[in-house]
Amino acid sequence: MGSSAHPGKQNKPHAVLLPFPAQGHVNPFMQLAKLLHSRGFHITFVNTEHNHRRLVRARGPEAVKGLSDFQFQAFPDGLPPSDEDATQDIPALCYATQNHCLPPFMELMGKLNSSSTRVAPPVTCIVSDGVMTFGIEAARLLGVQHATFWTASACGLVGYLQYDKLIRRGIFPLKGEHNLKDGTLESPLEWIPAGMSNIRLKDLPSFAITTDAEDVMFHFLRIEARNCLKSGAIIFNTFDAFEGKALTTIRKDYFPWPRQIYTVGPLVSLGGEEMSEPAVTASRTISSNMWKEDLKCVEWLDQREPRSVVYVNYGSITVMSDEHLKEFAWGLAESKRPFLWIVRPDILRGGSAVLPPEFLEEIETRGCLASWCIQQEVLSHPSVGVFLTHCGWNSMIESVSVGIPVICWPFFAEQQTNCRYACSEWGIGLEVSADVKRKEVADVIEEMMSGETGKVVKHKAVEWKKQAKESVGVEGLSFSNFGRFVQGGILVCYIVPML
Repeated sequence: MGSSAHPGKQNKPHAVLLPFPAQGHVNPFMQLAKLLHSRGFHITFVNTEHNHRRLVRARGPEAVKGLSDFQFQAFPDGLPPSDEDATQDIPALCYATQNHCLPPFMELMGKLNSSSTRVAPPVTCIVSDGVMTFGIEAARLLGVQHATFWTASACGLVGYLQYDKLIRRGIFPLKGEHNLKDGTLESPLEWIPAGMSNIRLKDLPSFAITTDAEDVMFHFLRIEARNCLKSGAIIFNTFDAFEGKALTTIRKDYFPWPRQIYTVGPLVSLGGEEMSEPAVTASRTISSNMWKEDLKCVEWLDQREPRSVVYVNYGSITVMSDEHLKEFAWGLAESKRPFLWIVRPDILRGGSAVLPPEFLEEIETRGCLASWCIQQEVLSHPSVGVFLTHCGWNSMIESVSVGIPVICWPFFAEQQTNCRYACSEWGIGLEVSADVKRKEVADVIEEMMSGETGKVVKHKAVEWKKQAKESVGVEGLSFSNFGRFVQGGILVCYIVPML
C-alpha cells in the first residue's frame, strides 16, 4: 500500500477513506485513518455533506479543518438536505449510496487529483466501506489501489453471504406472519458453512426476517456483501483468535489467495506504543464524533465502587418503542444497581425520549443519564462492571478489548448474529428477550453482577481481553497484519470488475 517512511510531500502515499455515513462506521474508519497517518500517509477523510455539517455543529468549524496532511472532504449523498442531528433514514440512505454516489465521488476525486488545484500528493489508494463498494469501481476508474474495510463482524459478513442461498432455498421471503411464531425462526440451518455452526434463521442478520420479497435492506446487504468479494483486500476490525471460524470460512469459501484478508483489531487498541509525536497530536485533535459528549459521565463514574456500574448504550442508530424504553428504565431501577444510561434524544421511535418523573425520582442517587459519551473512556473505567448493549460491532470489540461482559439486546442487521456468538460461542454475554420486560432486565443484571453464570461470563471476558491485547501488541498478529497492509499489502491486489 505504501512505505512507512515519511517521504517528501509529493511522494507521500495518499489514502482516501470512504466510510458509510453513520456514526458506527465513521468511528472505526477514523481509527484506521489515524493509524495510516501515523505511518506517513496523507489522509483525505470523506464524509457526506450531511455528516460534514453534523460534525461542524457538534464540534465547531475546527473539527473539519484537519491538518496539512489530514484533510476532510465531503460529497452529496443524493438525499434531500437536512439539518437533523440524527442518522438519516437508513433504507433511503442505502439506496442513495448504491445508486447515486459514484458520480459525485468521482468528481471529488478529480478535484483532489487536479494539477491546477492540488495541494496534496496524488491519490494512490482508496479504502472504502464494505457497504460503499462503489469505491471499488472508483478505484478501477482512477487506476489506483483499493481495499475494502468491513466495519462489522466477520461472522456478520458470513451471515450476509447466505442471503442468496436463502432465496434459492425458498426460505426468503417468509411465507407469512405466522412464520414468526411457528418455529421457523428457531430452526437450525444445517446447510450453513462450518464457520457458523448451530445457527438458526433468527441468528442471521435480521433483514432476512421479512415477508417482503423486495425488502430494500435485504437486497442492499446481499449485493454489498457480494461486491466486497470483488476487492483485492478486505480489512477486518477483529482478531483471528476471536473470529477464527468465520475468518477461515471467508478465506476458504469466498475470498481465496492471492487476495488478502487483514485482521487488524481491536483497532481501538492498535498502534498506541509506536505513534510518533505528530501522530499523537493528530489523534488528540481530530475527532469523528457527531454527537456532543456529556463530560459529566466520567466524573460520576469516579464516585462509584469498582466493577459496580451497569453501563447502558444502544449505539447511534437503535430506536425503540416508548413501552420498551420504560421497561428498560424500570428494569434498571428495580436492579438496585448504579447505572450510567446513554439516552440519545432520537432513541424513541417517532418522538423524543421522555422518562417518567417517578422513575427519575427513584434512581436519583444511583443513576446517571447522559445523551452521549466517549464510549471507550467509559468502558475502560474501573467502576464499570457490565455493558448492556445493542451488540453493534464497535461496542462488542471495544468491550472485548477491556474485558467487560455484555448483556445483549440486539436491534437489527448483524447485531443478532453478534449476540448469538457472544452468548453461545465466545461466552461473554447473556441475552435479554426482544420484547423486553422489566423483571427480566433486573434479573439478568443481577445474574451478571453476582450470579454463578455471571462469574463464568466475566472470567471469559477477561480471558478474551488478554488475547485481544496480545493480538495488537508488537509481536501480535493484528499488529503484524497492519504492518503488512501498510508496507505493500494491496500493491498486488486484483480488483474484480463490478457487475
